Amino acid sequence: MITCFIRYEIDPFRHETFDAYARVWGQVIPRCGGDLIGYFSPHEGSSTTAYGVYSIPSLAEYEAYRARLREDEQARANFEMARREQFIRREDRIFLRLSSAPHAAVVRAG
Repeated sequence: MITCFIRYEIDPFRHETFDAYARVWGQVIPRCGGDLIGYFSPHEGSSTTAYGVYSIPSLAEYEAYRARLREDEQARANFEMARREQFIRREDRIFLRLSSAPHAAVVRAG
């Protein structure tokens, strides 16, 4: 399993537009085969950094996923909206694998 981390630099005055964009991916990514962890908007600190995070079984499966995105009407409309509205200033993606597993169970004080 690999996880894609997308780092966005967004317009600090367009958070609501980014949130709408993220909600669409919340529907599209799972439908097209990605295991969506979530999209994250600025809350405290930087007002221009946002993230999208999802996992996929392999880079080969990522290519098939990207092909499904190209065919998905809602995905194409979301890409077009982002291009038209220009609220994303920069987008970088990196693919990482989990190195810390297995994780210990959470122990809660009672």
